[in-house]
Amino acid sequence: MKKLFVLSFIALLLAGCNTVAGMGKDMQKAGQAVENATGH
Repeated sequence: MKKLFVLSFIALLLAGCNTVAGMGKDMQKAGQAVENATGH
């Protein structure tokens, strides 16, 4: 179940990116969100 959620999240991220630069920015935002959620 967790794997399906992660794969769906990645698919949505990639679908929202039109360029490689856009993908990098999206991945950075996702990383920041994870950091904020874990309190680091």
